Amino acid sequence: MKVRIECTYKTAKGTNAAFRSEEMNASKGIVIAEDLERTERGKNLLFIDSYENTWNLKELKEFMKEVETEPHNITIYFDGGFNLETRRSGLGCAIYYEQNGKSLRLRRNALVQELNTNNEAEYAALHLGIRELDHLHVHDLPVRLVGDSQVVINQLNGEWPCLEEELSKWADRIEGKLSQMGLQPEYELISRKKNREADKLASQALKEIEITSTIETDTMS
Repeated sequence: MKVRIECTYKTAKGTNAAFRSEEMNASKGIVIAEDLERTERGKNLLFIDSYENTWNLKELKEFMKEVETEPHNITIYFDGGFNLETRRSGLGCAIYYEQNGKSLRLRRNALVQELNTNNEAEYAALHLGIRELDHLHVHDLPVRLVGDSQVVINQLNGEWPCLEEELSKWADRIEGKLSQMGLQPEYELISRKKNREADKLASQALKEIEITSTIETDTMS
């Protein structure tokens, strides 16, 4: 979770000034806030998350302690591909998250036949990733949703209108699932080169190579 710190900063000579930090990971924010309190330089400390919710230090520490045992700091990379000749779609998602002090990666793909376009496949791949979060019992957290589809990312973040009926249905389905799970999406558009892992999973699905795995990684993607 990302937060920024707001407080009244007091210098050694007693000069006060309003202080507002840049956005940072909540764990880093806690360390900085504790240092400000220890040196008695920071007064009226307040944390504000990306959705303008406010926390004091005690509340944020308790929340982070609870979150530690559940999947958090979640990023979903997704990609979908549609084969016009076979009328089949390959869906792929790679989910990076932290739990119990470990960095983990879940990979999942699927071969489906009921879709008609590449854009539908892209939406379906993202939906696949969100369903995996449901299986992990993830709820009430921010999530990064990352893909190389301009259509999906720009329609879901509201920059582009969703005029096609089938894509509108997919957008509604995804937004409904996110709302049901209490997830706060942050959409990010990346290049195909940076989305190679999800692209490979989608391509493997089209070749009928099924992938379902979870491993521990050294760092977050």
